Amino acid sequence: MNILLINHYAGSNIHGMEYRPYHLAKEWVSLGHNVTIIAASHSHIRTKQPEVMDKWTEEFLDGIKYIWIKTPEYEGNGIKRILNMLSFIKELSFNIKHIVDQIEPSIVIASSTYPLDIYPASRIAKKANAQFIFEVHDLWPLSPMLLGNMSRFHPFIMTMQKAENDAYRKAHKVVSLLPKADQHMIEHGMASHKFTYLPNGIAVDQWLEANENIPPGHQTIIDELKLEGKFLIGYAGTHGIANALEYLFDACEALKDDPVAFVLVGKGPDREKLIETAKQKKLNNIYFLPVINKKAIPDFLSKMDCLYIGWRKSPLYQFGVSPNKLLDYMMSGKPIIHGIEAGNDLVAEAQCGISIPPEDPEQIAFAVRKMMNTPEQTRKAMGSSGKNFVMSKHDYKVLAKDFLKIMK
Repeated sequence: MNILLINHYAGSNIHGMEYRPYHLAKEWVSLGHNVTIIAASHSHIRTKQPEVMDKWTEEFLDGIKYIWIKTPEYEGNGIKRILNMLSFIKELSFNIKHIVDQIEPSIVIASSTYPLDIYPASRIAKKANAQFIFEVHDLWPLSPMLLGNMSRFHPFIMTMQKAENDAYRKAHKVVSLLPKADQHMIEHGMASHKFTYLPNGIAVDQWLEANENIPPGHQTIIDELKLEGKFLIGYAGTHGIANALEYLFDACEALKDDPVAFVLVGKGPDREKLIETAKQKKLNNIYFLPVINKKAIPDFLSKMDCLYIGWRKSPLYQFGVSPNKLLDYMMSGKPIIHGIEAGNDLVAEAQCGISIPPEDPEQIAFAVRKMMNTPEQTRKAMGSSGKNFVMSKHDYKVLAKDFLKIMK
């Protein structure tokens, strides 16, 4: 098959996030299919932007043909990001015949976070007589409405809402990373038979081959904490509002007489504020370490006794969550403390830790003490259960084959 995947933010092993299009495409290529990814030249989530010479730049990576469409640079969520989106959609719309003639797709997948790309994607599919699949990562415009407090009557939101509704009507099939998103989608015009849940994934082989050590400074702090007999709870990921890390402070206060230390690595918009708050509270059992390379994440996680991830309370999560970070945690073979109230709970499903209500410092402290008092063999069994769960259900080798079944 000739598969065309349109994802504004698509990345690669070289460019960084977003990884899902790259890993799925790499597996499809290995199975004998031709895959083209069309993406924008600038994305706020990539660590490295592609080098583009003109409006359209082609690049081959691991057998995948990338077409980078030159778009304006931007930061944050202001007007420049909207101009970046519109530039990408415009170029797609003006080059539909060229895309069809060049790629001759039998499958067209629209997979950007926002739904506007469904208009050129559906036209490409129609002209090529191809199957059109709409892949939903986050529910837009519901996400910016609930997380960004945007009015449903904002022109941007109203435009996105029309696009979402049209997407469910135009698509032959709808794939979602959120297991219970069909409830929302049916309310917005999707026929129920179109829906398939295909969760987030992880490249197991790549994860197992990641053997970079954490920086010496990180190792020194961890060694000192272990010499003091501390039970280490690790966190690796973004320090932002969605991660609800401020609830760790009261938990640290409650655990001040326990041999416990929280060790956080990463970056994000709230990191400096969190560090300052910890200083003001004079907490000596929480440590903020600088971000580390992705290939050093397995080494960091392996040095922890258990891992923590928490969510905010939000009606958005009733449709489920699908975080990359949690899959890394489970692959590490460590038990997990999971603060969640959502439509799904991978930790509970895999029986690989303790699930607690979100935004609750007392419950965090309770879970930490419970984990500390759990026999080491039981904690290892929890960790093994999580790792086996991920390898059997979330490896991209598995997900790519499952996606092909949807296409057929």
